[in-house]
Order: sequence, then structure tokens, then C-alpha cells
Amino acid sequence: MDNNQAKTVIDVQTGEVEAGSGKVVLRSDGIGSCVVIAAFDTKAKIGAIAHVMLPGRAPKESTPQKLRYAANAIDEVIKKMSSLGAEDMCDVGFCLIGGGNVLKRADDKVSKDNIDSVVEILSSKGMRVVAESLGGEKRRSATLNVETGCVSFSEGDDSERVLWEARLTAI
Repeated sequence: MDNNQAKTVIDVQTGEVEAGSGKVVLRSDGIGSCVVIAAFDTKAKIGAIAHVMLPGRAPKESTPQKLRYAANAIDEVIKKMSSLGAEDMCDVGFCLIGGGNVLKRADDKVSKDNIDSVVEILSSKGMRVVAESLGGEKRRSATLNVETGCVSFSEGDDSERVLWEARLTAI
């Protein structure tokens, strides 16, 4: 690898979807009850991250910050990856990170609802979940190195570790 070319790091905030190819790193921090969806196309070498805050679909298409909702964010992931050259969503591996009860509430339903919604929507679209780090009580961070197809995460103050590495195929 040519070390003279720096990677572009894109921070993905709550309710955002970002995608890229090449020397791009997509990052999302402060993941509590939210679920981060990291998607990577092994053939086209295109990746995306969505930081989902709410289950289901936004009540109206014109809803401000509609990408906070699981269904809208997943649609946007597909749209952005397709616009960058992803042709077959069967080549895309989806990793799920978050959905923790970080406030340690006995009656917490938000994190479970977020997890269930994301899993159900991806399943209904025939999308392949390849790895997950969900639940628990610790905040997380997530990183997708688009150049290498590596998804990593950290929990609490722990060191970052690999969740999934794509098997890159020749185009």
C-alpha cells in the first residue's frame, strides 16, 4: 500500500448515512441504544455506514431527519452504494453494532426495538447480516475501512477489535 496517500475519515453522526470507496474510513462513535449498520460490497469495494436512532419508517417522507429511522436509513444505504457502483446487493455484507441499554434501565425497550427493526427490515429485503455486536450495557464505536473491507468496533473504553473482514474478490 502507498503510505503517501492518506485515508479520508468520515464521521457518521446519529441520523446520517455516508458511503464511499477507495481510501475511505467511515466512523461512528457514541453508539448507545442506536444501531449502526456497516455495509460493504465485496466485489465493488464500496462501503456505507448508517447510524440509526429509531425503529421503523419516518411518519412522512418530508419528516426532518428521516434518516434517524431504520427503514429510511437502510433505503439510503442501498441508494448511496448503488450510486457509487454497487450492482448486486447480494454481494453486500451487513454488520450491526449497538443497541445497548447504556442507561441500564430495567424497563428499556428502545434498544431492543431498534435491533428488532433493523434485523427485520434487512431480512425482508433479503440482505445478509454477516456479523453483529448488539445489546449489553456499554456504549460502542464502529469503523469501516472501505479500502480493506474491515469492520471493527470497541465497547466502553476497551480497545478496538475486528468484527468482520470481507473476503475481497477481483472485479
